[in-house]
Amino acid sequence: MEPVRTLAAALADGVLLLDGGLSNQLEAQGCDLSDALWSARLLADDPEQIEAAHTAYARAGAQVLITSSYQATFEGFERRGISGERAAALLRRSVSLARSAAAAAPHEVWVAASVGPYGAMLADGSEYRGRYGLSVRELERFHQPRIEALAAAEPDVLALETVPDTDEAEALLRAADGCGVPVWLSYTVAGGRTRAGQELAEAFALATGRSEVIAVGVNCCEPAEAASAVGLAAAVTGKPAVVYPNSGEQWDPAARSWRGGSLYDPALVRDWQAAGARLVGGCCRVGPDRITQLARLLGRN
Repeated sequence: MEPVRTLAAALADGVLLLDGGLSNQLEAQGCDLSDALWSARLLADDPEQIEAAHTAYARAGAQVLITSSYQATFEGFERRGISGERAAALLRRSVSLARSAAAAAPHEVWVAASVGPYGAMLADGSEYRGRYGLSVRELERFHQPRIEALAAAEPDVLALETVPDTDEAEALLRAADGCGVPVWLSYTVAGGRTRAGQELAEAFALATGRSEVIAVGVNCCEPAEAASAVGLAAAVTGKPAVVYPNSGEQWDPAARSWRGGSLYDPALVRDWQAAGARLVGGCCRVGPDRITQLARLLGRN
């Protein structure tokens, strides 16, 4: 059902459950995501599949649905011959599809519009490295039109997610400033640092004093990395923390496939909560079954 509170107000009341990886659910539904646009291709070609994937997570107990716009960019769509006007409409569609699934749920569900990093548009795995050779201003110019298009669709929050370095975080925050929609900022990390190797305290500090940032944390990292990073995010910023690790499997960008086994244990949610997490869920390769387990541990069903 449509939320009756703002997301920030709901976070003040307790922990909220995010969804899991959209791409793995779409693949489970039989979708081919081998295209460079990844799940964003379905915004144009098969939007019903996206809504069905959102619905699967809402039924599993998710209270926040993250849109299919992670890899949706004006540049990526242009390479497919899609005009800027049509691309903007597809970005807005990503929000409406999630909103439709949310409306059908028996519980309050918020919609987070995904704003993925510059590297996601490149589709070469560089979002796990950062340091693209672009300035903060250049990255801001890249992100701003997409943020404006998504904000126009009135999501509950913008998820500035899978951010690999502080330059891109600064660019995203600048691009989102004044858009009228609150944001959360979520880094992808490894070895206790950003993917670009920066200190996490420095990275999280970028959100300090920004009222539009309602949560700060990590996503698309190994589950074992999550608790310490969440604790640091909460301590540095004084804001609610967000955490949604991947399964722990490793993405091979050349083969466009995952390697290894899952390390995602829903019981880790207790550690995340203790560290200050208020938005918890999963990222790549974490499906509705795991979200259902999280919901049970959180007393949601």
